[in-house]
Amino acid sequence: MPISPSPADHGAPAALAAARQLCAGQSLPPGCLLVVATPIGNLADISLRALAMLERCDLVAAEDTRMAQRLLQAHGLAKPLLRADRHREQTAAAEMLALLAAGQRVAYVSDAGTPGINDPGAVLVRAARAAGHAVIALPGASSVTTALSASGLDLDAGYTFAGYVPATRQQRAAFYREALASPRAWVCFEAPHRIVQSLEELAQLAAALPKPPDLILAKELTKQFEAIVPGSPAELLGWLAADARRVQGEFVLVLQAARDAEPMDAQAQRWLLRLARELPASRAAAVVAEMLGADRKTLYRWLQAQAGQGLDEN
Repeated sequence: MPISPSPADHGAPAALAAARQLCAGQSLPPGCLLVVATPIGNLADISLRALAMLERCDLVAAEDTRMAQRLLQAHGLAKPLLRADRHREQTAAAEMLALLAAGQRVAYVSDAGTPGINDPGAVLVRAARAAGHAVIALPGASSVTTALSASGLDLDAGYTFAGYVPATRQQRAAFYREALASPRAWVCFEAPHRIVQSLEELAQLAAALPKPPDLILAKELTKQFEAIVPGSPAELLGWLAADARRVQGEFVLVLQAARDAEPMDAQAQRWLLRLARELPASRAAAVVAEMLGADRKTLYRWLQAQAGQGLDEN
């Protein structure tokens, strides 16, 4: 059942005041569920819209009510709280539906980041939607996209979010083999007590490849001891071994198998080089892609690679 809120601070913080002003014209229908992304470590990473909607909601359902209380208090808010972790998500869904049916506006927050992304939330969303209630998603922080954006990898082919690396050696081997065979980047979480063993096993698999994979280890994203370290599995093992404190915290791995140079048709090369003398590279690639039925991004990447070598059609 909901717990009582603590008294609100006197006077709204500047962020909440700005949120009220920016969202003054945005309506919030009665009987709706708000799925609210929250910071993954830095309390300042919450959006102004999230603050405005949290202020307007009638109750906050939370994976951890203590974490939710801390977030609300940091921004001068106080709301009744309903515990909705994985162990009582079904029970919380029934309680939430009764509130929504009465016209209450309910917000859901997980411990950190975006609900439903390796966190609870899906049960509440399905229940609300099945009962005919509006579900409104408020975007925000995610360790997945944060790690990807700082990886520097080419993500044109897309990426796969694979959750946590499996706990057993056999499952990890299958997991990493699949990742290394994929044309996409893989992003996954690893526990601190397994990170060293996990990288050791990845290093063994990578050693059999003709080219080492691209690998980024992101640690404690948005927090005081954040680190984003690129390197081979062996290099990252060395980095962790250099300081015993480095194996502490939350880890995100971004892994991408090395790509071979993409073959380029000789006729496409000639046309690209000629057009690039008159047109921007993106336009030249688009024209040749349309003429030959080729992939525009592949043509554009090839043309960009020639820029440092000088454009010469002979």
